[in-house]
Amino acid sequence: MKKYVDFLIKGFYAGILISIGGIAYLGIENKIVGSFIFSFGLLTICMYSFNLYTGKVGYILVNKISYVIELLISLIGNFLGTLTIGSLMRLTRFENYIQTATNIVNTKLNDNILSIFILAVMCGMIMYIAVNNYKKENDVIGKYMTIFMGVMAFILCGFEHCVANMFYFSIAGAFSLKAIGYLLVMVLGNSIGSVIIALPYNMYNKK
Repeated sequence: MKKYVDFLIKGFYAGILISIGGIAYLGIENKIVGSFIFSFGLLTICMYSFNLYTGKVGYILVNKISYVIELLISLIGNFLGTLTIGSLMRLTRFENYIQTATNIVNTKLNDNILSIFILAVMCGMIMYIAVNNYKKENDVIGKYMTIFMGVMAFILCGFEHCVANMFYFSIAGAFSLKAIGYLLVMVLGNSIGSVIIALPYNMYNKK
């Protein structure tokens, strides 16, 4: 039971850190700078070994079936973390952040499911590359640069990251059946994207 609680707690903190990155992004007009600062979330998650679903799902190929439980609990923790921070931010003076998030959310909800899925797959690929490089790369510059470049790439490309979007939906107060459905599509897309990249990596980089 303790390990499941640990998965939830580590997932919760990962959700908080992604939310902090999201808050910074909402407050910075320059998208390039905003996406760079957003990287703080993934970087600290990797450094503190917290459980971010999109950073872990690609490793489903090299783990036992019980790993699925860890992933699901981590995802729940991610959601609770983003929901907590998003809800708290709605109580602050940052009304302009809420409006910016609302505009972002409306763009996503006005998109079609296939588009959301494809963009989520692309994001999943980047996330696996960024996290796996952090884990495997010995060169310090390469280890950290991949995190920053990966996060900047998925944001500037407009790809869909399910946990980041959980935060945007939370601060915008935009949860509905449609929103939940779209988030589930993003989760699926991120998962498939991660596995697509993890598969050849595991095939050709066995040690």
